[in-house]
Amino acid sequence: MVTDVVQGGLTLPGVVADAILAHARSEVPNEACGLLSGDIGTGRVTAFHPARNSEASPLRYNVDPEDLVRIVFGIDDAGEDLVAIFHSHTRSPAVPSATDLRTAQYPDALYLLATLADPEAPASEALRAWRIRDGASVEVPLRIG
Repeated sequence: MVTDVVQGGLTLPGVVADAILAHARSEVPNEACGLLSGDIGTGRVTAFHPARNSEASPLRYNVDPEDLVRIVFGIDDAGEDLVAIFHSHTRSPAVPSATDLRTAQYPDALYLLATLADPEAPASEALRAWRIRDGASVEVPLRIG
């Protein structure tokens, strides 16, 4: 199933993409984070679950452990999959940093990054999706709508 997600990419409803960017912009000057649920087999996202960044930093993120447990159990209870992990970059492109590559812990999930370098950029320009495994990243197609 993991190969299917890479080939098919990630599909976000427009309302979810808008919610992700609103959350990211509300957390400036710090990085924002959250989880996306849906169907890992198709890469279709049905919901965004914002989380607290326990680092409270403009340069790093760590999903708050209490939020992580609550959200993951909620996703499981809903019969959905963890499809992607989201975080924002406040000034740099939506490309995994060396820290992102080193700390990625969920090889079956995709990683969705937002750049806030242009605070007015639409989701189609601000968001990019990645597969991160073994310290390396590969961009995957992202469809919004």
